[in-house]
Order: sequence, then structure tokens, then C-alpha cells
Amino acid sequence: MSGKQFFIDRYAQLGWSYRETKPRQALRINLSVTNQKPLLERLKDNGVLLNKVPFLDSGYWVSRSRVSVGATAEYLLGLYSIQEAAAQIPATVFSELNGKRVLDACAAPGGKTVQLADLMKDTGVIAALDIDRRRLSALSNHLERCHVRNTMVYCHDARKARRLKMQFDRILLDVPCSGNFAADKEWFARRTLRDVERNAEIQREILSEAEMCLKEDGEIVYSTCSLEPEEDELNMDWAIKSLNLEIEEANCAGGNGLTEVFGRKLGISLAHCRRIWPGDTQGFFVCKLKKRRNSSD
Repeated sequence: MSGKQFFIDRYAQLGWSYRETKPRQALRINLSVTNQKPLLERLKDNGVLLNKVPFLDSGYWVSRSRVSVGATAEYLLGLYSIQEAAAQIPATVFSELNGKRVLDACAAPGGKTVQLADLMKDTGVIAALDIDRRRLSALSNHLERCHVRNTMVYCHDARKARRLKMQFDRILLDVPCSGNFAADKEWFARRTLRDVERNAEIQREILSEAEMCLKEDGEIVYSTCSLEPEEDELNMDWAIKSLNLEIEEANCAGGNGLTEVFGRKLGISLAHCRRIWPGDTQGFFVCKLKKRRNSSD
């Protein structure tokens, strides 16, 4: 089962009418390295005009630029990162991050890792994992450019995270996923439902392992840039039924998660997740999880 019309019909069943979209370019200011106002003025003087993204503290749309925003002196100095606006959301969903032990389980190419370090004010420690050695080079370069000092990088499979022999206060699972058409013009030609189901299975393996590495009072933020419910709400419904986890309100932009998928009723707590359909941003899904309360009862 594949093809553009197949997926468009699925989105209609989920309550969204397909339309062509082109996400706006965005960046995020690294506040542990610089201050927003002087950087905005400096970039404006160099012909880079930015507008605030209303649902982000340090995210900006690139409205106009005479130069590539990936080739400015300010970028090379690590004063900002080029990061899609919706992709900036997951790291902001955690509660307190200062001084915490954090696992970024699928970290490369490093945009969210740098953002986590920025939010942590370079305190605590981040263990950043990725299974692809080539992508780890991009991750390491990104960390170095942005002056991140609290991160350890491992070439390691997130499905075997317990081998690190560490327990974490916060775990970011921005898991490998099927992506969406807004970020890939050839998406409809590339994807099949079998791809989606295969990715969903891997995601559940990562979730299961992460739950075993989470401290009792810890938090997991699960996110994908997939629009497919198998990788989003259905995985979260599985997690709260199969793992010692429960869903908490994700205090961020986006519509409520789906509580019914293709006629199948899901737990009402799925509404606390956030589903973002493509528009100014690519599509995204975010859910916040914690260990189930009174789990010993």
C-alpha cells in the first residue's frame, strides 16, 4: 500500500486535508554563547532579516537574507544553529534540565543535542548516541562549533542503551522515522505502509530500552517528523499499555494528539500529545512520558 493518493486518503481519515506546503527556513540562537538583541542587530546589518517564531523562545524565521545563513561568521562562531522550527519543540518540553543527566538517544546530526546543552546552560551531562559513524562526524563538528562542553558522544545503538550502565533524569527520543512530504519532495514516491510499520517496530524497541534507563522521577520526550499514526499515537498507546509509562501534558505548540485512529479508540491521555500538521513548519509529533505513578501498588 503506497502512493500519494493512498496517504492523502489516510490524512483525510485523520481529520486533515492535504495541501502543498513549503516549510519556512528557521534558526535558533544559542543563548549560552550570545544574547538575542545584539545578534539580531548584527545579522540585520549584514542583510539577514529575522522574524520571531511565536511559539519558540529563541527561534526565528529567516525572512530575507543576502547571504547563506549557513556561511556567516556568526554561524561559524556558533552563535546560532540552523534548525527547522518544529524540530526545536521537543527539547523544550522537558521540565527542569539544569544539572540533569540527559540521554539524547538518536542524536546525529546534533541540532537537538546542541539545543539541550543550551537549555541546560552547559550544566549536567548529555550522553549523545548514534549508530551511524558518518553522522557522528557532523554531530561532533556541531558540538565543537557551538562550544558545547557537557556532552559525551557514543557510536551506539539506542536499542542497547542499557550497556552504558547509566540511569538518566531526562531522555530525548527523536527517533528514526518515515519523515513527511513537506521535508521531502519525493516522499510519496519513496514510502509504503510497510516502511511505516517497520519504523514503528524499531521505535518501540528504542522506547522499551529507554524506559529501562529512566530514573523513577525521570521524563522521556518522544518525537518524530512522521505524520503516520503507527509511529505516533499508536506507538504511544502501546507504550502506556506495555511499559511502565504514562503520558503527561506536552506544554508546547500543536494540536491535540488523536484519540481515535481509523476507527480504533485510544486512551484519552493521547490528547496530551501534540500533533503538528505541515504548514510553515514540517509535520511533527511530540509526546511527554513519565514513569507510572504508584507503580509498586
